[in-house]
Amino acid sequence: MEIREIANKEIWSNFLLVIKEKTFLQSWNWGEFQKVLGNKIWRFGIYENNELVSACFFYKIVAKRGTFLFLPHGPSVILTKEIDRYQVLNELVKKLKEIAKKEKVDFLRIGPIWERNEENIRIFKKLGFREAPIHVHPELTWQLDITLPEEELLMKMRKTTRYLIRQGIKQEKLEILKSRNLKDVEVFNELYQKTVNRHHFSPFSLEYLKKEFLVFEPDNQILVFLAKYQGEILASAIILFWQGIAFYHHGASSLKYPKVPASYLLQWEAIREAKRRDCRLYNFWGIAESGLKNKNHPWWGLTLFKKGFGGERKEYVKTQDLPLSFKYWFNFGVEKIRKKKRGL
Repeated sequence: MEIREIANKEIWSNFLLVIKEKTFLQSWNWGEFQKVLGNKIWRFGIYENNELVSACFFYKIVAKRGTFLFLPHGPSVILTKEIDRYQVLNELVKKLKEIAKKEKVDFLRIGPIWERNEENIRIFKKLGFREAPIHVHPELTWQLDITLPEEELLMKMRKTTRYLIRQGIKQEKLEILKSRNLKDVEVFNELYQKTVNRHHFSPFSLEYLKKEFLVFEPDNQILVFLAKYQGEILASAIILFWQGIAFYHHGASSLKYPKVPASYLLQWEAIREAKRRDCRLYNFWGIAESGLKNKNHPWWGLTLFKKGFGGERKEYVKTQDLPLSFKYWFNFGVEKIRKKKRGL
């Protein structure tokens, strides 16, 4: 096996086209976004007999609690009779350790997009990894196959969700707007900050949201959805479209006019837009690990909302850490405390 850096967007994107389990976190543009944020990035391909069999993007995160290399939702691997995940990860970890030494980082962190099963968990353990105290990106997502006709999708939804969508369609004063205008990211952010205050989660900054939008917008891979009622924005979402999958990445809502099903109609219109773009999947992003069992979980209401549209859960191996210095344990303690405070 040979590891080479990939500097060609077409080569990178074409390889990922054949990968089934993937998210935009391994897209070329997400790498460009990290560069805009000031993070140092790497894109590597693993070759066997000069054939590309795996690709992974990762970047360096510098924080007071510790510096680390982070690989989000990867690596992507084409499995064959000759190639398995352990071989790929083993070669990749060797390379990551080399870079880690040069970059003086305290640990490696991988957020795999591999199915959570004993075999895949065992691969990480065999290479010395341990479960991370927190996750950076979803380890459990809710995903909907949207290749079915619209009426069939509606019939597979929870009865209440379907009813509220149809009520929203009947509301003459409720309209869903789609925008590629940067100014509407500011409109989203106004509602987003109110949502943050209500649910007490750590928000992304307006600068972060704008930079993300500006990286994906030139390729027509991002839209701001706005649900407008009597001149007021009651719900909003930022949706990413990449390689046949739509991602509900950011969302916000208002409690004003609680009987107006703005959020439900907005999601339905986002799904319809994804279908128009020939997407096969709609990814609702993260849901609560406990599902709907624990009503005290901060994501319980959001999980109920997402599951109402129908679909299935996708469960990935939990985020993995490979400690490289004693400083890792300080980071471990800080993140453990943060997780407890957030009630996750």
